[in-house]
Amino acid sequence: MQVVVTGANGKVGTAAVAALQAAGHDVLATDTSRGVFERPEPGAPGYWQADLTDAGDAFAVVRGAEAVVHTAAIPDPSHNPPHVVFHNNTMAAFNVVEAAVRWGVVRLVNISSETVPGFLFPERPDHPDYVPVDENHPVRPQDPYAVSKHVGEVLCDAAVRRSDLRCISLRPTWVQHAGTYEHNLGPMIRDPGPSANVWSYIDVDDLAEAIVLAVGSDLPGHEVMYIAAADNSAGRPLRDLIDAHLDADVEVRDLPREDAGGISTAKARRLLGWTPARSWRDHLDDRGRRRE
Repeated sequence: MQVVVTGANGKVGTAAVAALQAAGHDVLATDTSRGVFERPEPGAPGYWQADLTDAGDAFAVVRGAEAVVHTAAIPDPSHNPPHVVFHNNTMAAFNVVEAAVRWGVVRLVNISSETVPGFLFPERPDHPDYVPVDENHPVRPQDPYAVSKHVGEVLCDAAVRRSDLRCISLRPTWVQHAGTYEHNLGPMIRDPGPSANVWSYIDVDDLAEAIVLAVGSDLPGHEVMYIAAADNSAGRPLRDLIDAHLDADVEVRDLPREDAGGISTAKARRLLGWTPARSWRDHLDDRGRRRE
């Protein structure tokens, strides 16, 4: 397929481009940084510089695509003024969805976020009603990032009502790769503490594989799915972590394994045939130190 990947220079976008090319797709990558004006590396995808908050840029890059993977976004609410986060993320999502509808794109894979339910960046304390959190959990975001990601999902709902576009919104948990595991998860493994996302994470290559499956899916309408690793980021029984560190009355439902994370991936497994294959244990020992 002809696939456009937005945010192609980011952590998720880079992995998505590589996985889609490996699967045989013809990829056009796009991001806000300038391209390299030299001979391209063998096998490098085409690249367009574009600001997707501009409708003209969005329509230009989406034209001719059969599928779009929308990863472009300011990835958290902590490093930009709130209005910048909200405007960038919502307008980029609106323009990409609108372009996909008008150009007759077949499939849009929207990279949403685990933050949508609202308990990751709240100004007033919040917590999950139950774990593992699934797609039926109430949505009550507070911060501009989570709200913007929720708006992206609503835009997909509207798009499938007014067109033949099919959408899948993936909600990845804390995305890791080989270079981040020790720094990000090592301290949690050595000394578990509270975790806003109920000790969940995902390897970027597992996420990229889910993106490839979503691009090739023929699911109708718009489906929202969580993407998370099978185990948790602390390497402890989830019930023990909740009892020790979550000062709230949280219902613990059936767990697929004792050391599961607090996010359910049952829907992605069922509808996409996706299974997480990677763990922090591939990179770190039981003390959270990098394996030699």
